[in-house]
Amino acid sequence: MEPDLPRCAWANSAPEYVRYHDEEWGTPLHGDDALFERLCLEAFQSGLSWITILRKRPAFRAAFAGFAIDAVAAFTPDDEARLMADAGIVRNRAKIAAAVNNAQAAQALPEGLSTLLWSFAPSEDRARPATLGDVPATSPESVAMAKELKRRGFAFVGPTTAYALMQATGMVDDHVADCFRAQARSEPARG
Repeated sequence: MEPDLPRCAWANSAPEYVRYHDEEWGTPLHGDDALFERLCLEAFQSGLSWITILRKRPAFRAAFAGFAIDAVAAFTPDDEARLMADAGIVRNRAKIAAAVNNAQAAQALPEGLSTLLWSFAPSEDRARPATLGDVPATSPESVAMAKELKRRGFAFVGPTTAYALMQATGMVDDHVADCFRAQARSEPARG
């Protein structure tokens, strides 16, 4: 981590954010279990600061069997009670139940979770955001993703959560124009 590199402004407020921004956010991520983890964490983040989730991620991984879809899908009411007693994670009954439900919904996807989620990645080059103010909270693709996930039985997957997932996993590249991680393929948005 180079402290003087130009970054997206949000990344400079905590060491965890710097590491997450520099090494993970916006990097294409594939694989059913890997994307299931990110889908769950984005849902747990709803209403909270992302730094809270980053700091609790090791505990989440331990509590949720490394976010292995098949393992989480087999969780029982006793597992949900165990999770509600785990101070290392966000203890929200509805979000815990959604994670188990979503694992079961992911198991039912004939194409797999990774293929389904990536099918919503925009195919055309978008203008790069010049500033954080130019970064949208949703997109037509995230609205469509959320709608399709809900149709297939997923919970806690609204358009904003879907867009955050798309940003975090590299389906869209919202590094601002002067960020060192911005890819050269797009020009900054003109406002």
